[in-house]
Amino acid sequence: MDESVFAEHDDRWTLGLRGLAVTRISVDYQLSLLLGSDCWVVLEGPCLLSHGSVAGSGPQTMLVPERQDVAAALALFGAKVVSAVAFKTGSVRLVFDNGLHLICQADSSCEAWQITGPGGRRFVSLAGGEVAVWSGAETSRRGCVGEQRDRL
Repeated sequence: MDESVFAEHDDRWTLGLRGLAVTRISVDYQLSLLLGSDCWVVLEGPCLLSHGSVAGSGPQTMLVPERQDVAAALALFGAKVVSAVAFKTGSVRLVFDNGLHLICQADSSCEAWQITGPGGRRFVSLAGGEVAVWSGAETSRRGCVGEQRDRL
């Protein structure tokens, strides 16, 4: 399957981010990655950054955005997305061409992450493990505050 195309599956979405490079990294109480010129990955919950052929198989670093403990994420600058998957359980996994894997699990008390991607699609990991999805038409028409399309 070509992961450069957005697609919904039974347990996950492929997000259509393949080939986009990390062009900006911002830190406050969130870790934000700009992919290309208009796709944002915003991480509020703790994330696992690992290096290796399989996610979690090599050296691992925990990133904690609320404490600005994210220095290891600077290695993502310039890296291109190889795979981007949002799981319907609320976690997200991004794999980069430099061998880094970024995984953020759902949080029971807050929105752990959100992604605004190509075509204006928006994915938000809701507290407790659900994922809300807005289509591109809804987000562009309502500035990403539109009606929720799916909650899975």
